[in-house]
Formats: sequence, structure tokens, C-alpha cells
Amino acid sequence: MILSRTSSDSQYDKMTLTPVHKLILTLGLPTTISMLVTNIYNMADTYFVSSLGTSASGAVGIVFALMAIIQAFGFMFGQGAGSCLSRQLGQKHIDEARTYAATSFYLSLLCGLLITVLGLLFLTPLMYLLGSTDSILPYARTYSTYILLAAPAMASSCVMNNILRYEGKAIFAMFGLGSGGILNIFGDYILIRHFHLGIAGAGLSTAISQYISAVILLAPFLMKKVQSRFYPRYFARRLSYARDIVIVGFPSMMRQGLTSISVMVLNQCAAIYSSAAEADAVIAAMSIVSRVMNFLFCVGIGIGQGFQPVSAFNYGAGKYDRVREAWRFTWLFSTGFLSVVAVAGFLFAGPIITLFRDDPQVVAFGIPALRMQCVAMIFMPLCLSGNMLFQSIGKSGRAIFLSSIRSGLLFIPTLLITSRLFGLPGIQMSQAVADILSGLIAAPLIYDFFRKL
Repeated sequence: MILSRTSSDSQYDKMTLTPVHKLILTLGLPTTISMLVTNIYNMADTYFVSSLGTSASGAVGIVFALMAIIQAFGFMFGQGAGSCLSRQLGQKHIDEARTYAATSFYLSLLCGLLITVLGLLFLTPLMYLLGSTDSILPYARTYSTYILLAAPAMASSCVMNNILRYEGKAIFAMFGLGSGGILNIFGDYILIRHFHLGIAGAGLSTAISQYISAVILLAPFLMKKVQSRFYPRYFARRLSYARDIVIVGFPSMMRQGLTSISVMVLNQCAAIYSSAAEADAVIAAMSIVSRVMNFLFCVGIGIGQGFQPVSAFNYGAGKYDRVREAWRFTWLFSTGFLSVVAVAGFLFAGPIITLFRDDPQVVAFGIPALRMQCVAMIFMPLCLSGNMLFQSIGKSGRAIFLSSIRSGLLFIPTLLITSRLFGLPGIQMSQAVADILSGLIAAPLIYDFFRKL
């Protein structure tokens, strides 16, 4: 017990006394690296699969919505438990923190298994629901089968990643996610190029790398390198713990879940406002643009995730000046960096799209979409940092609202309106318009919170 208290006191001093900019960068850098690697291997899937044809590239976009559903549950349990346990550690309630960690871990495994079973039972209707065309369907069925088999690993990895971050041990999360990402890149190359397994090779590589990544992420908990534990005895018998986790983590569920719904609606709009041949090209182009934007934006997200444990811990410790200072640094740093990245993405939009699919229709549709989203990128950190702020300190109402507007509450109506008014150009501009509106809506909510704090 003495060792546990000594470790707890050391962690408390680190989180409440280290200068916030140094602490955020220290916690955010490993997360950023792991997210870069994760996005690189997502892009590797897109790159290797693109050699199989436009319909195969479109399948990656279809299955992206399925992966978003799986990650929605993982992030809900992970972010919810992370915020709760970090505030408990800030108050030095170690056993309470362990209860939140174990409960979220086992709930994520259960949800992952349910998604696997239900997804495999209703595979074809699910693919059509996600926006598949008849020509994309065979590829989507094959790819999604392996993704569904990996659902328990994907969901539980999201939980372990978030708990490690909220404990201030992001370096372990970096090794876990990074190792899986690197393995997937090599797996894609070997299984697709050398064993000629086609899109099944991409799916198999992803599934294997997800399970290896989950084992690596589990190692720090088994080796007691962190304060959280996954022993069954810590699993909560009272529903209040699960309720707290779900309430606090629900903004992440909304963000990821609405992302999946948005992809479904976008794919449906592509089929409505284009010919059958064009629809595959539009879906493939928007899938590529989405992967590229996720890659460009992951630095902002990584720094934001470095901010969350700092915010949660210091809010729990009553050090509100540090919360304010931490948010201001996160927003300014992310906005400055992403402005530079946006310029590069705008100028080199053509070569970037061509790298993934050298199809004239895909390139012609993808370039304007990518450029418009790059222009709107400077507004994204405001909404995201506000969402992360409110979620980390347990202000679930505002967090849910901000997490919902960009991915769904604004994007889906914008997509439906602009596509009806302008056709395919409306699909290209819809996400950019939603990003700008999201930033403008988030600003007064953040200002009001800090004025009252």
C-alpha cells in the first residue's frame, strides 16, 4: 500500500505542478505519433486496395463506416472511464479509479463480441445500409468480414488507449497502436502484393494487427506499470459506475456514431446524384479525402488528447487556472499547426488524390473536395478542443452537443441541402461548410464556460 501511495503522490505532483504546455506536449506527442501511424496504416489499406480497382477502393469507404461504429463503442467506454478515473486519481481515490477502468474494459469486450455476431448474421443488408452499390458489394462483404472478426480487439484497444492517456502514460499507448499500425502496413504489402489475396489480404492484415496491438496495450496493465487494473474483482456490481462511464463517454459515441451515419448518407447521396459508374468513383474519392483529412488532422487531435488528462486531473484537483491555460495553449497550437498543414494540402491536392487512385473521375471529384476541407480546417480545432474540454471535466451536455454538430447535426442537413441544390458539387462542399459552422457555434460556449469558471 505504501508503494501505491508513493506512486499516486508522484503522479499527482506531475499532473498538477508541471508547466501545462510542457505537460500537454509530453502527453500529446506519443498520442500524436500513434495516431499518425494508425492513420498511415488506414491510408495503406486505401493505397494497396486501390490497385484492385475503383469498386475495391469504394469498399474501403463503405467499411470505414463500420469501423466507425465499432470505435464508437470503444471510445465511449474509453473516454468515459478515462475522464472518470482521472478525476478520481486527482482526488487520490485509487480503488474507485480501478473500478471504472475494469468496468469499461469488460463492457467494451462484450460490445465488440455482439457487433461481431450481429454483423456476420446480417452482413449483406448491413453493407447496403452503409451505402454499398452492387458492384462494390463483393469487395465490401469480404473486407468487412475480417473487420467484424477484429471488433473485440478494436473496441477494447480504444479503452486501453484512453485509460493509458488519462493516466499520463501515453508512451505505452504509442507503442501499442504504433506497433499494430506498422505490422498492418507490412501485412498489406505481403498479403496483397506477394500472396495475391486481394481485398481479403487487406482485411486479414487489419484483423491480425488489431489483435497484436491489443495484446501490446494490455501489457502495461498486466505488468502493473499503471495504477488501473483489469482484475475481475474490480468490475462494478453497481450500475452507477457503468452509468457514469456511458454518460461521460457518450459524446465520443455520438461523434463516432454520427460519423458512421454521415458516411452512410454521403454514400447514398453519391448514388442518387450520379450514374451507377460515377457513384463508385464518388464514393472512392470521398473515402480517399476522408482518410487524407484524418491524417492531416491527427496532430490536432493528438495534442487535444494530451490536453484531456491535464484538464480532467486539474479540474478534479480544483486547479482551474491550469485548466484555462491548458485549453488556450491547445487551441492556439493546433490552429497554428493545422493552418500550415492546410496550405500544403490545398496546394498538393492533385498529387495526393492521384497517389491513392489514378482514375480521372476519382481525381476530378476528389481535388475540389479536399481543397475545400483544407480551407475549413482552421475552424476545426475550436470545436474539437471545446468538445474535449467539456468531456474531460464531465460537462457531458455541452460535450455531446459539440461532438454531434460537426459529424451529424450540421453535416447531414448540410449534405442533404447542398446536394439537392448543387448536385455533386454540393457533396464536395458539405463537410467544409459544416466545419466552419461548428467552429462558429463552439466559440460562445467555450467563452461562457471560462467566464463563469
